[in-house]
Amino acid sequence: MPLFGRIGRPGLLGLAARTAIVAGTATAVTGGIRRRRRNRYETEQQSLAYEEQQRQDQVDAAAAKAAQDASGTANAQPAPIPQVPSSAAAVPSEQGALLDQLKQLADLHSAGALTDDEFAAAKAKLLG
Repeated sequence: MPLFGRIGRPGLLGLAARTAIVAGTATAVTGGIRRRRRNRYETEQQSLAYEEQQRQDQVDAAAAKAAQDASGTANAQPAPIPQVPSSAAAVPSEQGALLDQLKQLADLHSAGALTDDEFAAAKAKLLG
């Protein structure tokens, strides 16, 4: 009979040590996965926040430019509104042009270059 070691199944102490090693390894791997996921999520959130800030800066710059243009043109004559021939049977290209002009009017109105009354009159003139 050997003096050191056992033959056969490991004893209770060996089984507990093996279990502790497996559990520790699993915990370390899980922790690493969580850390990588958290870092990836934070990076994505920072990227999204940066992009949103860039978009907001562009909107603010456009609004400031529109306000400056509106205040600069307040004393000047308003730009003439393009005339669109009104007919009951408009061809598709004329309808597209009319839609484009209405969109331009809406953009000017939303930018503050046209008042509500000016917008309504220009729209009625186009649709009239």
